[in-house]
Amino acid sequence: MTLSPQWLDELRARTTLSAVIMPSVKLIRAGREWKACCPFHNEKTPSFTVNDDKGFYHCFGCGAHGDAIRFLTDQRGLPFMDAVKELAGKAGMDVPAPDPKAKEQAERTATLTDVMSEVANWYTDQLNGLGGADARDYLKRRGIDAETAQRFGLGLAPDNRTSLKRALGKLGEDKLIETGMLIQPEEGEKESYDRFRGRLMIPIRDPRGRVIGFGGRILGEGEPKYLNSPQTVLFDKGRTLYNLDRAAPASRTARRLIVVEGYMDVIALDRAGIAEVVAPNGTALTEGQLERLWRLDPSPILCFDGDAAGRKAAIRAATRALPLLRPDRTLRFVELPAGQDPDDVVRSGGKEAFEALLASPEPLDVRLWRHELELEPLSTPEAWAGLKERLIVHAHAIGHADLARMYREDWLNRFYAQRRPEGTPRAFVPQRRGSFKNGRFVPPAQPVGSNARAIASTGIDAPTARALILGFAYYPEELPAHCEQLAALPIPDKSTARMRDELVNAAFSGAALDREGIATILAPDGATGRNVPRAMGFSFTRRDSDPDRARSDLAAAVEIIAAAEEVEKALAHATERLKRDLTDEALEEQQRLIGAQQTLRDRLAQLAGTD
Repeated sequence: MTLSPQWLDELRARTTLSAVIMPSVKLIRAGREWKACCPFHNEKTPSFTVNDDKGFYHCFGCGAHGDAIRFLTDQRGLPFMDAVKELAGKAGMDVPAPDPKAKEQAERTATLTDVMSEVANWYTDQLNGLGGADARDYLKRRGIDAETAQRFGLGLAPDNRTSLKRALGKLGEDKLIETGMLIQPEEGEKESYDRFRGRLMIPIRDPRGRVIGFGGRILGEGEPKYLNSPQTVLFDKGRTLYNLDRAAPASRTARRLIVVEGYMDVIALDRAGIAEVVAPNGTALTEGQLERLWRLDPSPILCFDGDAAGRKAAIRAATRALPLLRPDRTLRFVELPAGQDPDDVVRSGGKEAFEALLASPEPLDVRLWRHELELEPLSTPEAWAGLKERLIVHAHAIGHADLARMYREDWLNRFYAQRRPEGTPRAFVPQRRGSFKNGRFVPPAQPVGSNARAIASTGIDAPTARALILGFAYYPEELPAHCEQLAALPIPDKSTARMRDELVNAAFSGAALDREGIATILAPDGATGRNVPRAMGFSFTRRDSDPDRARSDLAAAVEIIAAAEEVEKALAHATERLKRDLTDEALEEQQRLIGAQQTLRDRLAQLAGTD
């Protein structure tokens, strides 16, 4: 939906900014303005001002600045359109619908949220009624008092197939089915029945606080332990985070956001005084949920259970985040004591025990390094090679080129330090892994496995290879850092491979490396000079490019091409493993490598298209 600037200006004009901010911030009148302690950072002296005449707020402490829409998106974490709709509703304005179908869908959604609100209230009544004694006893054993139950809207689904259907039939059977509260069997004329039965009901709300789904925890024996609402027009499981509506404003004050595994973990931490907590809805953390987390905090803390499943979930989230990383967003990790969840920690040690764990979270790079290091005993060369391969694959799954290069360098430096603690060379200092014959450097032989033969027989296409040669001819100062990688690249074209060898020989000879010297060496092969054909669109193939950008692009291109080889090998291994072991984990590993392969191709294509 596209909103015109005129419509948005009218919305701002009809909105009193202080009225929007006042429910969540204590404002004090100061002349024609309002003042308060900033809701975006902790402070004791008010530096946050609100000007209704100009329609903006500003903090002189942290620089936060914006209008009413910006306040709702930044402070409460609402999506832009939800913020607009909330303000428009209070201002008596209709949000323009792009077409009749969209308007009809919006009206349908509003109706269904009303249905879900009625359902939530009915569940709460059942919990507080005569039939809710066992559920209340369960909550008491979990340390959840009546105030906490009310704050989270907890309820009870009676252990009966038609209790909700009979009680709320007036809302419309079709609507109860559409919201997932009733199940309609596919066979014949069978009657619909309640989805949730004999369960403690936990409402799931959208960022605006509207109930859109439920999680149901079984009371007593049975499986599954938790049952969630299905995907509906209201509830998108992969993009929704439990407790986001309450955690968003709390995270602004606490200046952190914590992610735990389950609903009861969120409630336990809130009861202990830690409100800035969310949870996925019974699934692994998705890309959509990661994006929502980063809108609230640049480095959320993932704190999953201290068991094998919790560790696996943390690593899956870490690898899923790699393609999305940027300098301004990452993840941090806290691993709980073995066998404990957040509720166990706060029950045994209180808030202080949990805060002590949060005080020193692991950065993403450290967590992945530790996971790969501990994955298997490093007792053979094959195990060490596998560790190195996995680290390189992780690094090149990162979508941001500079971050990918830094992660790779850091991990390989750690790898070499771990492999040979004393006198270990740095990862990117050239090593003479080949040999000299008749005064010339000969690259190391390629592995003889079938996958290596395929790579060697295919190699780098001629235009890309010539582009690299030309890049190093124009920027020879980059050779020392990359000559080993350059030497090992499979280049099928004999004349281009010969030019590559000349460059590598020059790098290892110790002679001065400058444009004139390199041009003299490569002149017989036609790699430099006025008549050299333009090699693709890389910035480093043109003399008039910005030198810093060209050098950076050249280094990135070599890293990407070298990494593509490693990913190709890892993908071949993963495919072979999948043939032997058809499991979700093996399939996910193969798909991750395919994604990393495509990421590398896309990044090289972007570099080649640089103007």
